[in-house]
Amino acid sequence: MLPYMTEKFGNPSSIYSYGRESKLGIETARKSVAKILGAHPGEIFFTSGGTESSNTAINAAVHNLGCRHIITSPIEHHATLHATDHLHCKEGIKLSHVKLLPNGHVDMDDLRRLLSESTERCLVTLMHANNEIGNLLDIHAVGNLCKEFDAIFHSDTVQTVGHYPFDLRNTPVHFINGAGHKFHGPKGVGILYINENVKIDPFIHGGSQERNMRAGTENLYGIVGFAKALELATEHYEEHSAYINGLRMYMAEQLEQHIPGVGFNGDLKGRSLYTVLNVSFPKNEKTEMILFNMDINGICASGGSACTSGADAGSHVIRSINNDPNKIAVRFSFSKQNTKEEVDSVVAKLKELM
Repeated sequence: MLPYMTEKFGNPSSIYSYGRESKLGIETARKSVAKILGAHPGEIFFTSGGTESSNTAINAAVHNLGCRHIITSPIEHHATLHATDHLHCKEGIKLSHVKLLPNGHVDMDDLRRLLSESTERCLVTLMHANNEIGNLLDIHAVGNLCKEFDAIFHSDTVQTVGHYPFDLRNTPVHFINGAGHKFHGPKGVGILYINENVKIDPFIHGGSQERNMRAGTENLYGIVGFAKALELATEHYEEHSAYINGLRMYMAEQLEQHIPGVGFNGDLKGRSLYTVLNVSFPKNEKTEMILFNMDINGICASGGSACTSGADAGSHVIRSINNDPNKIAVRFSFSKQNTKEEVDSVVAKLKELM
């Protein structure tokens, strides 16, 4: 990113040499991202992050692609839930929430029922991996079901882009999104993949940047950083994913061994994101202050999505799958930079705190 902050400072929309140099940086980044995701460069658009990408896709499905019925789940990220609620309340778009199985996975039979009973064209918006409990969606199964009913399919893949291999040419999906900060890239930059067979209007109006799809001067350093981080993240996918999952399973095992009454939310030993462990602690006077006490001791964990950590409403995800008032949920996230020693010291500290 550094050369683009110092020497290559031209505006990518300018026609003189400095601008052309910056423009080249963006187009090289686009090609790199497209290649890694198995997409065509013309299908990749740079945005400010996952939220803008989700909002763009959801609004386009309703305003450009004729969807009058949205099917989503109660455990989506707020970028999806608030966008779909807004369309339902302000524009009268029909909104349905698919049922979840006790382990947090989408009930595919209920999804089929909702699609088959709908009299309107549907938008199905379901996340690829849940950011709190880590459940993984079978994106191909949902995509094929959407195809059967001529529904538009958007999957929020913010948790999985940079963490799993993608082959978008052979994935039945119309829109996916990614965010740089999920795989050690810069914050405030993301992508929206728009399948080449889909034609939509821009969500942000103004200049002709991003091939008339997103107005506003491009976040040049962010885009260059996003592409490089994605390249680094996917290069060692097998080695990193095995290592990170090993840490996560080791921590689960250690917690079970040392802390009585502990449990796990989601499908820990099944289809599950390898970077997230959602732990359920028995509620008592010791665990009520658990997040606060961990923070004081230099342990960074959360009770829900980072985007809502300032709100004390508890997690909407946990409420939807396991609303047990006698349990406290804590989400631990792992990266390639974490170590077994760190896990041991967290477990030792939790034993002491409880």
